[in-house]
Amino acid sequence: MNTSRRPLRSIVIPYLLIAPTLILVLMFNVVPAIRTVNDSLYKPARGLNSAGKPPQFVGMQNFHDIFDDSHYMGTRFLRTFRNTIIFALATVGIGVPLGLLLAILLNREQPLLGLWRFAVFYPSLLPLIGAASIWSFIFSDSIGLANAILKSVGHPGLNWLGDRNLVLASVIIVNIWKQAGYFMIFFLAGLQNIPRDLYEAAALDGADSLQQFAYLTLPLLRRTLLFVIVISFIFAFQTVEQLQALGEGGPADSANLLLYLIFQNISERRNWGYVNAMTIILIGVVLAFTVSNFLLFERDENDS
Repeated sequence: MNTSRRPLRSIVIPYLLIAPTLILVLMFNVVPAIRTVNDSLYKPARGLNSAGKPPQFVGMQNFHDIFDDSHYMGTRFLRTFRNTIIFALATVGIGVPLGLLLAILLNREQPLLGLWRFAVFYPSLLPLIGAASIWSFIFSDSIGLANAILKSVGHPGLNWLGDRNLVLASVIIVNIWKQAGYFMIFFLAGLQNIPRDLYEAAALDGADSLQQFAYLTLPLLRRTLLFVIVISFIFAFQTVEQLQALGEGGPADSANLLLYLIFQNISERRNWGYVNAMTIILIGVVLAFTVSNFLLFERDENDS
């Protein structure tokens, strides 16, 4: 009996084609991740003569310390981690629906449509530190536009970047303003791929605009919606540059975010173990959220 065997060339070539990408992923993703996990189990040697000495193995002590609110790093980490969760939920919960709303409004014929789309998308083209600097001026106490508007209606104004109860909300506003137009582009592309015949048929069957949105638009945008939610959440946990111009996470870490806390402590040798532990937690939260969303989406797809 004759059996066909694949030539060796056809087996090897696909692996050779992906080898450069695989090598880069191993060098810049997998190996650093493994090293970070290992380094999170150590602390730098302490004492006057600690220079040059190998780090001390402490196991899970670094993780225990950052979750201990009586520890100097634990106090900062717990406050910052709470801020990051609030920041991520607000960004996803407000920015994604706002991007979808903007896409729906700009997915119809109207005068100066291209100009409106560009105006909404333009903030996402700005460098993040530049956009944050603009908003730092807007939130300024004395000459800022926000307080000028409030004072014009009789309000004394707000300390947007100095009040512990307001500064996190101010950072959230900047992030949503920066990313809503970016999310809009994805939703706009998804909306334009939905055949208009479906809406015309639904209208003939008596479906109003709200019913068309609930039973046509949302189901047909499920993949796009999942993608936007995932990248929005990841972007929220990667926010760092804008805090440099918006009070550096202060006052008293009231608006600090996890990645910026890592950045603030990475130069201090005594905190290297804590920095690696916080990095592991950051990667774990983002990975868990991403995987759970995809699993939930795939289950819903199979059920339907």
